[in-house]
Amino acid sequence: MSQRPIMDAGPGINFLSLNKERLLFGALGALCVPEAVESEILRKARQDQRFTAAERVWKKLPERLMEVLSDDVTDTLAAAVQRISGVPFGQRVRSGKNLGETMVVAHAAVAAEAGEHVIVLIDDGGGCRAAAAEGRRLQRLQAEGKAVGSIRLIHTLTVLERAAGGDHLPDRSAMRDLYGRLRNLDDGLPPLATTNLLNLPCWQ
Repeated sequence: MSQRPIMDAGPGINFLSLNKERLLFGALGALCVPEAVESEILRKARQDQRFTAAERVWKKLPERLMEVLSDDVTDTLAAAVQRISGVPFGQRVRSGKNLGETMVVAHAAVAAEAGEHVIVLIDDGGGCRAAAAEGRRLQRLQAEGKAVGSIRLIHTLTVLERAAGGDHLPDRSAMRDLYGRLRNLDDGLPPLATTNLLNLPCWQ
């Protein structure tokens, strides 16, 4: 079975909170998350009423659509976490801040080092930079003749682009409405006018 895309908490909780899990899976297929991301999604769903629906949706997701990756320490995972965060695995895990995105990139790195071509879904700037850095490291290893895979970074905008023109986003109005609702949950998303979402080929 090919490696599933690995998702960070931000995009996950946003789509699930709006009951848009079918759009998410329709665009990307089956997904996986580290245990730290699952914990973050459930914690935010319980702490902020804007995200309440995410817990209900999460608990209904079958494993064929959402796999939870174990964050139990292994030599390869510990090495990846230390390389990405600059601190030992145990210390990084005890510091919960942004742990989910660190584990997303670490799991992706471990899979890529084993030869997989991994997609990671992250919006957070720090996570994006870490994923990009790991991707460049893998490219250097490939150039040295090492049999490694790759890491490809995608974002919420990528998901929406893939879904555009389909059942869940049949027209510009639907895109405009959903994007507005997503931005109400996540002000880190850029203004719609600065994206290409309303100018996609499917709308022509």
